[in-house]
Amino acid sequence: MTMYKAMTIAGSDTSGGAGMEADLKTFQELGVYGMTALTCIVAQNPNADWAHEIYPIEETTIEKQLTTILQGIGCDAIKTGMLGSAALVELVANTIDKYNLKNVVIDPVMVCKGIDTIMVPEAAKATKELLVKRALVMTPNLLEAAYLADMPGITNVDEMKQAAATIHDNGCRYVIIKAGDRLPGDEALEIVYDGKHFTEKHHPKISGSYNHGAGCTFSAAITASLAKGMDINASLETAEHFIASALRGSFCLNQWSGALKHCAWRE
Repeated sequence: MTMYKAMTIAGSDTSGGAGMEADLKTFQELGVYGMTALTCIVAQNPNADWAHEIYPIEETTIEKQLTTILQGIGCDAIKTGMLGSAALVELVANTIDKYNLKNVVIDPVMVCKGIDTIMVPEAAKATKELLVKRALVMTPNLLEAAYLADMPGITNVDEMKQAAATIHDNGCRYVIIKAGDRLPGDEALEIVYDGKHFTEKHHPKISGSYNHGAGCTFSAAITASLAKGMDINASLETAEHFIASALRGSFCLNQWSGALKHCAWRE
């Protein structure tokens, strides 16, 4: 029996909704053996309105984790999540080159939900310079796509396409820009660009759902599918079905947050 393997380079979300926890749940649900190189630990403070507190892991420790996985085991696809420094982004870029990694999915985690500013500008700049050209797939939201494309903002479909074209021109083979709730209307818009064709995808917004970790889960589902040898179109369709099911089954955790139901797609 073939066991497909995928790695996530991401932070740990103590609440279990996003980051490494979301990635590993998704890998497992889609029949892929998941491994992780932790970049940081994120704790939420219930005494400060669930404020996120980030505790970075030393770069040398992250490098040891990467060596464990890539030299000691190997994997069929990788994805990135939160990369909190320019030095870490450079380490990831060098690792992609060193091990000649192919199925590379970059989820450029530059902003947190509800915040419209780049969290770590130097890491975002390094991502734009070093990871775009090494990515098979990138899955930015509107704010991240605007930054990667050097645009002041994205407010409509045409600007989404403009950003996707620029990101592709800078080296990424498949660009998937997600509008989510940042554009008005009853549908969530997604633009996919492969360098030749733009594909507009419209998905009904799921009212009352909790979307904490949705971006991580979506990119992890693409990664898992690529690890299994699926092409980009089939991988994207799988991810769309998976995330829609997880959102429909999402549930409340506490007064501040909720979580996706990663097993919902089986139901």
